[in-house]
Amino acid sequence: MKPRRPVKIKTFEQAYEFVLQVKTCLIFGSKTSDLPCLWDAVDLPGRQPGQKGWGQKVEAVWAWKNELPAQFPDEIFYGKLPGGLAMLMCVDYLRRVHYPAQHRPVSTCSPLARRALELIRSEPHTTAELRKALSPSGAITKSKVDGALVELQVTLNITRSNAPKLKRDTWLPFTEQYPDIGGEA
Repeated sequence: MKPRRPVKIKTFEQAYEFVLQVKTCLIFGSKTSDLPCLWDAVDLPGRQPGQKGWGQKVEAVWAWKNELPAQFPDEIFYGKLPGGLAMLMCVDYLRRVHYPAQHRPVSTCSPLARRALELIRSEPHTTAELRKALSPSGAITKSKVDGALVELQVTLNITRSNAPKLKRDTWLPFTEQYPDIGGEA
């Protein structure tokens, strides 16, 4: 049997097909996961010596992680896996396999995560807005707030808004964006 040819993604359309084919992929690689990785599959040049910016590969992967779920919200989901690994997943796989296996009631989450979800339920918030609202005096560290947001993503209680024009991560209750998947958050 011949070894599989490595995927060589150069376009947004090819990235879309890749996610649908593999069902779940990491955005960037990880030594702790055997899942396929969008970063490894993209065949675009990195930053060249003397070039400003990130280079074509980083710019493409960074944009596609947001654009794929924004343009195909009924087909592609962006979220976090246990361990906080960023991933893209087919919505059908999310519905049938991932949500039943990974969703946890918010009551099982940390107090800080529960407070964050209360704010998000009242209205969508960006990460920066949540950091400020949860710790107006700065007593709670940025990393603790970010950890609470990861916890809510991993347990499928919140998700990033797929609204195409948003420039910053804006958080919604999972069931608001995916009302046909799961129950009450």
